Amino acid sequence: MRFGIFTSMGMQTWTGVLDLWKHLEATGWDTACVTDHFMPNTPEREGAMLESWSTLSALAALVPRMRVGTIVLGNTYRHPAVVAKMAAQVDIISGGRLLLGLGAGWQENEHQAYGIPFYTLRERLERLDEACEVITSLWAQRRTTFKGRYYQLSDAPLDPKPVQQPHPELMIGGGGEKVTLRIVAKRANHWNVWGGPQVLARKSAILAEHCAAVGRDPKTITRSVNMALLITDKQAEVEQLAKT
Repeated sequence: MRFGIFTSMGMQTWTGVLDLWKHLEATGWDTACVTDHFMPNTPEREGAMLESWSTLSALAALVPRMRVGTIVLGNTYRHPAVVAKMAAQVDIISGGRLLLGLGAGWQENEHQAYGIPFYTLRERLERLDEACEVITSLWAQRRTTFKGRYYQLSDAPLDPKPVQQPHPELMIGGGGEKVTLRIVAKRANHWNVWGGPQVLARKSAILAEHCAAVGRDPKTITRSVNMALLITDKQAEVEQLAKT
C-alpha cells in the first residue's frame, strides 16, 4: 500500500505549496499531486488559484524523491497533444516520476468564465476516451496519425520522449460505472475514485466486468481512493464530515 496526498491550488501561495511538498518529501509520502482549476467553484469566483502545470514543473525539479502528478487534469482545458508534450517534459524534469491524472472536466463556472466550451457529459467522456489514446500514442510512437471524432493528428512527432517506458502512468479519475470505468479498462494504468472500502469494492467489481469485455486483466490497473482527512478537536466537525 502506498500513501499520497493532493494539494488544492486554491487559496495557496507558491512558497506555501513548496514548503508543504518539502515536508511531505521529508516525512515519507509516496506521491503528491496538484489539482487543476483556474478559479474557485463558488458564486463569488474570488480567491487565488495557482496554475497547475507551471507549479508542478517547478515542484518536480525541487522535490527529488516523491512521484509527482495531477489529480486530475480537466481534459476540456487543453488539447491532448499539448498535454502529452507538457507531460513528457515534466517526466524528464522529474527523472521519470510523473503520474498523469486525467478526467473529463466538470467545473462549469470556469468553462463559462473563460469561454471554454462545456460539452454534454456524454461528449466530455467521448473526448476523454480519444484524448487518452492520443496521449499514449504520442508518448510511445515515433509519429502519430489519429482521426477521431474530436481530435485529428497527422504524422505528429513527440520528441524528446518521456523517461518512463513504455510511457508514464496514466490515471483516470472518476466513478461513472457505465462509461468512465469502461474507459479505464481500455486506456488507463491507474484508476482513482472518491469513497470508502464499500464504494471501492463495488466499483472494482464493475471495473473487472469492463476489463473482461475488452480482454484485460483487471490486476494490471492500480487503484487509489481519495479520502478526506480532518484534523480537529471539535466533535461536531467530525460528525459533519461523516455525513458528507
